[in-house]
Amino acid sequence: MPDLATRHCVPCEGGVPPLTSEQASERLRQLDGRWQTMEDHHALAANFEFSNYFRTLAFVNAVAYIAITEDHHPDITFGYRTVHIRYTTHAIDGLSDNDFICAARIDALVTA
Repeated sequence: MPDLATRHCVPCEGGVPPLTSEQASERLRQLDGRWQTMEDHHALAANFEFSNYFRTLAFVNAVAYIAITEDHHPDITFGYRTVHIRYTTHAIDGLSDNDFICAARIDALVTA
């Protein structure tokens, strides 16, 4: 499987099964350790911390850019120094490769 961060999301309008627990676990191993599957492998989430509001907001904007360009949108909550990101693929009520691709792209932001 190619590196997740180099792949692009594909439109998902349903009609395909969500990733199995085993598939999700295999993809999770390719991400930074902060990511966790949640809700019985129906969601993928991570928390990020920054030194100030400027860096926090810059990160949120970069994540928004990824979401727009990949047309796959997470739930994002943030405060002064913290960001929580949660992905799921609503059309299939579970996780898809798109969730992991976007997470890998986010990982590239914080390791760059």
